[in-house]
Amino acid sequence: MKKIVVLSLIFATFGLNANPVKWLYSVNPLEGNKAELIFSAGIDPSYQLYGTEFPSGGPRPTEFIFDDSKAFKKIGKIKENPAPKIKFDQDFGINVAVHSGNVRFIQTIEILSEKEFTILGTIDYMVCDESSCFPYDTDFKFLVKGRPQTPFNTDVLNKQIESKEQNNDEVIDVIPDLADIEEKIFIAATITNNSESSSENIWWFILLALGAGFACMLTPCVFPMIPLTISFFMSGGAKRSESILKGLIFGFSIAVIYGLLGVVVAITKSPELANVLGTHWIANLIFFALFVTFACSFFGLFELKLPTGLSNKLDAKADKGGLIAAFFMAVVLTLVSFSCTGPFAAALLVEAAMGTSVLKPILGMFAFGFAFGLPFMILSMSPALMEKMPKSGGWLNSVKVVFAFILLAFAMTFLLTIDTVYNLHLFTREVYIGIWIVIFSLMGFYLLGKIKFAHDSDVKHIGVFRLFLVIATFSFVMYLIPGLFGAPLKMISSLKPPMSAQQFNLQKQVVYTPVIFEQKLCGTPKWSDKFHLPHDLQGYFDFEEGMACAQQLGKPVFLVFTGHGCKNCKEMEANVWSDPEVLELLNQYLIILLNTNDKTVLPESEWMTSKLDGKLKKTIGKVNYTLQMERFNTNALPYYMILDSAGNPLTEKGVGAVNKKDFIVFLKKGLAR
Repeated sequence: MKKIVVLSLIFATFGLNANPVKWLYSVNPLEGNKAELIFSAGIDPSYQLYGTEFPSGGPRPTEFIFDDSKAFKKIGKIKENPAPKIKFDQDFGINVAVHSGNVRFIQTIEILSEKEFTILGTIDYMVCDESSCFPYDTDFKFLVKGRPQTPFNTDVLNKQIESKEQNNDEVIDVIPDLADIEEKIFIAATITNNSESSSENIWWFILLALGAGFACMLTPCVFPMIPLTISFFMSGGAKRSESILKGLIFGFSIAVIYGLLGVVVAITKSPELANVLGTHWIANLIFFALFVTFACSFFGLFELKLPTGLSNKLDAKADKGGLIAAFFMAVVLTLVSFSCTGPFAAALLVEAAMGTSVLKPILGMFAFGFAFGLPFMILSMSPALMEKMPKSGGWLNSVKVVFAFILLAFAMTFLLTIDTVYNLHLFTREVYIGIWIVIFSLMGFYLLGKIKFAHDSDVKHIGVFRLFLVIATFSFVMYLIPGLFGAPLKMISSLKPPMSAQQFNLQKQVVYTPVIFEQKLCGTPKWSDKFHLPHDLQGYFDFEEGMACAQQLGKPVFLVFTGHGCKNCKEMEANVWSDPEVLELLNQYLIILLNTNDKTVLPESEWMTSKLDGKLKKTIGKVNYTLQMERFNTNALPYYMILDSAGNPLTEKGVGAVNKKDFIVFLKKGLAR
C-alpha cells in the first residue's frame, strides 16, 4: 500500500490524474465581528477524503494552513459537517476518519481589521480509492469585509502604549506594519507564480520550440519543398475553399505528429528518469554524441536518412488525393525533412526529458510542429505570397552550417555536466569559455566567407542581413573574452562552469562584495572540498552538521536544494544572489546547501532508508533528495526554505527560481520572524 501511495504522489505531483475533490469557498458573517470561513468539498463518488484528526502513523489528515495575518484570528478548531465516519484501516492498522460525497469544513474567525482583507492559505489532504491514494495541496482565498470602524479614542491608544511599555515591547507595534503588507503581496505572488515548478519555465520553452520550428523552414530539406507542397494543395482544379482546408489539415497534422512525440516522452518520464537523464554520464555522453553527429551532418560530412521503404509507402497514400491525403503529405514531409528537422526536434526532446514537467514535452513539441507547419497554412490561403519568397540557393546550406556551429557549442554542455557531477575537473572555466570563443569565431569567419565547406557556394559579397549576423556573432565573441579573466558572463550563466572552476580571476581583485555581518561557522564544513557556495559565501553541505551549528550560534537557516546541471540554480546564483542587497541578507543566515543528484557514496553510518519507497539511500544526492521529498513534498530545483535554529519552518512555503524583488522579500520575511 505504501508503495502505491508513493507512486500516486508522483502522478499527483505532475498532474497525470484529475483532482477528485472540488473546492468552493464562502464567508458567512456572524454577530460580534465574527465570521465563518466555509470550505465546501465535493468528493468523487469513487474516493474518500480523510478527516482533520486521527492518530499519527496513518494517512495524511486534511489540514488547513492559514498564512499569517494581523487582520483576523482563528477561534477554535475546524468543524466538519457532517461528522466523518470512523472506520478501521487495514493498511495502516488504525481507526481513521473519512468523508465521502459532500462535506463542509467550517473555521470561525474574529475580524480584527476595519478594512476589507484577504485570507490566503493551503489545504493539504489525501484522497483514496480501493487501490491507491493521492496527496494534494490546494490554495484557498477568502475576501472578508472589515469590521465597522469605531471613532478614534486617544484613551484606548494610551492604554495600548502603556501596556506595551509594561511588557517591554516596542510602542511602534501599534502602528500598521508595512512589512506585513509587503508579506501579503509576496504570498499572493508566490501562490500564482511558484507552484513548485517555477524552476521550470514552460513558456520560455514553448517560445524556444516556436523559434526552432520557424528555423527549420530555412533549411535546404524543407524550404525547396514549399512550392511543391503548395502546388499539391492547388492541383486538380481544386476549389479555393478545398485548397485552404487541405492546407489547414496539413499544417495541424504536422503539429499533431510532433505533439505525439512529446506525449511519448511525457508518458515515460518520471522524477527519477529526469534525474538520471540530467546527471548520469551515459545519458549525457549519448546526448553529446548525438549533437556532434547532427553537427557533422549539417557540416556536410554525411546525410541522415530514414528508411526509404516507409517514405515510399506513405508517399503512395499521399498521391491518392482527397482531404485524407493532406495528412499523409504531412507525414511524408516530416520523414523527408528528418535530416534537417531531426537535430531541432532531438534538442527539444532532450531538454524536455531532463525536466520534471509533464506538459513541457507535449506543449513544446506541439508548438514546434505548429510553427513548422504554419507557413504552409498561410501560403495555402494566399499562394500569391510565394512570388515574394526568396529563391532556393546556396544560402540554405549556409543556414545549416550556422546551426551546426550552434549545435557543436551546446554539445559541450553535456560534457560539462559529466565533468561537474563526477568531479573529473576536465574543464576549467577558462578552457570551456575558450572552446566557445573558438567555435563562434569560426562561425563569424564562415559568415564572412573566409571558411568554405564542400556544399557551399562562392561568397563574392555579403548582404546586409548576413552583415548583421556577422556583427552579432563577433559581438558575442567579444562578450565571452572577459570571461577568460573572471567576468561573470551572467547572460549565459546556466551554460558555463561556475566561478569556482575559474583558475585565473582578475575580477576577484577588484569586485567589492559588501559583508555587514561576519560569517561564523562551527568548524570546517564536511564536503567543503567538493561543494562550494557562490560569491565567497560560507556554509554547510550536510544537513545535520549545519543544523547543529545553527543551534550553537542561534542563527536562522537558509536551506538550499540544488543539483549538478541545474540551469535555473546557476541563473539564480549568478543573477539574483550576486545582488549586494541579497548578499547582505544571506550573510545573516547560516546557509546549508544540499546537492540532490551527486553520486558520491557516503560512509555506511550515514546511509538512510527512505520512508517513501523503503529503499536504502547510499549517496549524497539520494539522501538529500529523500530529505527534500519527505520534509517538503517537492523535488523542484532550486528550492529554498527558511528554518529556525531548531529546524522549524519560518515561512509557509519555500520558493524556487523567482525574481530578485520576490527573493529579497522572502529573505526579509524569514529574518523578521
